[in-house]
Amino acid sequence: MPTELLSPPPLRAKRLRLHTQHQAVVIMRTDCHVCRSEGLSSRSQVLVSSNGRKMQATLFQIEGDDLLAIDQIALTETAWQILGVDEDAQVTVTHAPTLESLASIRRRIYGNRLDAQAVGSIVKDVAARRYTDVHLAAFLTASAALPLDEQEIVDLTGAMVEVGDRLRWDSPIVVDKHCIGGLPGNRTTPIVVAIVAAHGLVIPKTSSRAITSPAGTADAMETLAPVDLDMATLRSVVDAEGGCIAWGGAMHLSPADDIFVRIERELDVDTEGQLIASVLSKKIAAGSTHVVIDIPVGPTAKVRSEATARHLADRIGTVASRFGLSANCILTDGSQPVGRGIGPALEALDVLAVLRGAPDAPEDLRRRSATLAGAALEVGGKVASGEGTAAALATLADGRAWKKFQAICEAQGGMRTPPKAPHVHPLTAPRAGRIVHINNRKLARLAKLAGAPEAKAAGVFMNVSLGQEIDKRQVMLDIHAESSGELAYALEYARRSPDIIEVEISS
Repeated sequence: MPTELLSPPPLRAKRLRLHTQHQAVVIMRTDCHVCRSEGLSSRSQVLVSSNGRKMQATLFQIEGDDLLAIDQIALTETAWQILGVDEDAQVTVTHAPTLESLASIRRRIYGNRLDAQAVGSIVKDVAARRYTDVHLAAFLTASAALPLDEQEIVDLTGAMVEVGDRLRWDSPIVVDKHCIGGLPGNRTTPIVVAIVAAHGLVIPKTSSRAITSPAGTADAMETLAPVDLDMATLRSVVDAEGGCIAWGGAMHLSPADDIFVRIERELDVDTEGQLIASVLSKKIAAGSTHVVIDIPVGPTAKVRSEATARHLADRIGTVASRFGLSANCILTDGSQPVGRGIGPALEALDVLAVLRGAPDAPEDLRRRSATLAGAALEVGGKVASGEGTAAALATLADGRAWKKFQAICEAQGGMRTPPKAPHVHPLTAPRAGRIVHINNRKLARLAKLAGAPEAKAAGVFMNVSLGQEIDKRQVMLDIHAESSGELAYALEYARRSPDIIEVEISS
């Protein structure tokens, strides 16, 4: 008689409380009966199942019984949350199924273009968390070495939208705003949302956390109000106030993008195709009809030349139009940081100063925000072409934007006071002269070494700007840190990087 096929014997779940960021990892003993019968070795990809739920995870192994019994499986915190099990719950483990989409990544590595079906299969597997970080890095690298062409960007954008939820609004015009990044302190979004919503336009702004910068909009806004809004809460905030500033990762809008962003952060890359797909997939999923995109241009910004910026703007506009989205790209000055604060809380304080109309509010942040908000007011039909910036400045001056911002914060769960760092250390000028160069990338690195964005109060506060005449030993910037160790790291980096701010002796 034929031998009856038996199900793999179950194991008992154990919560390890080990944090592996977003990676699902499980740990089993080398002499575990499941490892032996399934032929599993360390770093195998396994399919873990319990009570009808499944996840794909990376297996690590240990020897001996100090941590695990032979019939136990330890789950890292990410794996525990995904599987949703209780302590000692029965868990089955088998080999993970073969991912056919990996063949498409291999083709892309060898210089072949991918069609919509291949891109869609990759994105589905990414969103389902079937890819390891190695697989993800391979796809992103292959998409950088041979840049995505226009059709691949369109296909990637569409696939990223399809695997997530989509918001739909009753309004015929839904405005959005985005900055491609690369410029420290450029925290215009909360100000833009407040101005635009004060004029009665719908602007449901979902923002990201930092990728390679010391703060994303969600990081800064989180020091002022809750941003982890679920879909129902976001809708209620927008219905009540016309706008919101929420973290997109708390919802299921373009979930594959959140996974790509994590790997991009670790690789410190942000390629054109991925950038466009990332930006536009979130806007399309959020139900936007019109988007204003800020492209800072400068020698140490993400985009270095005007020609590159115009090419990017054209590509964004073309891809957006394929989805019925109107994109208005604005090239802005990226030669130096915007405002004075670099880091979540410090940038939030700049935002508050502009909205409150404080006498010492950073003028560059106020003007840039008004330019972007004015463009949104124009595309939204609230003012005539060419009158947007003046209308936005008037909305700041008469307090309507500040009133609307407070209302949005209250609707999102209550306004907060940004934290202050216990450790502040000045960096002074080595000589008298004129500020001739500010390195945005090194400033961002300095702020991150000080602890930003994880440490909300950490970062850099700028006391000087390009072209300014300064004296010897005048304070150029202050480093803010939440711990003495992080401050020490930042100070050592500043000591080894004298070109963060270059001072030229005046003639």
